[in-house]
Amino acid sequence: MKRRDLGDGKKAETHERIVRTAARAIRRDGYAGVSIGEVMKEAGLTHGGFYAHFDSREAMLEEALGQAATDGLARLAQVGQAAEPAKALDAVVASYLSDRHLNAPETGCALAALGTETCRQPAEVRKAATRHVKEMADLIARQMPGWGQPGTHDDALAVMSTLVGAMVIARLVDDPALGKAIRKASAQLIHAGLAPDS
Repeated sequence: MKRRDLGDGKKAETHERIVRTAARAIRRDGYAGVSIGEVMKEAGLTHGGFYAHFDSREAMLEEALGQAATDGLARLAQVGQAAEPAKALDAVVASYLSDRHLNAPETGCALAALGTETCRQPAEVRKAATRHVKEMADLIARQMPGWGQPGTHDDALAVMSTLVGAMVIARLVDDPALGKAIRKASAQLIHAGLAPDS
């Protein structure tokens, strides 16, 4: 990604405001639902100032996805750090599958909000998503009791895939009870799959 020279602090602050606004907007409305004009208006700026910060809409989307991913991972990391080490993964799973996350896609996980759309985006946006997948799997692996042991990374990939898939499906159904059952069953599957052999 070719980044513009942000120069002074004021320009850097404005750039960050645009990126943060776009990060919320793409999670709320999807990539196709986000226009340059709407992002600039929501950020309290004029449309004409956009090209002082980005070469294209795609460049903005790439940075926005990166910001959305960073925000979501930071929240999950805080949850894991606040829990007892033996319960960190359970805390992360519970937080991810919570009603709060379900009802706030604009501030939640970028993969759950945008995963099904990202495969149709330009290569740079997909690269940003790929980085996020790797970072999320690494974060989950660090919460696992067997972190660093053989197979832990594969388990983390499976946990991540279960979490993201559960959230995507729970959001798309129009039956709240079914959405809750999907999330509960996914949490149980993760717990059972990682339980020590008896």
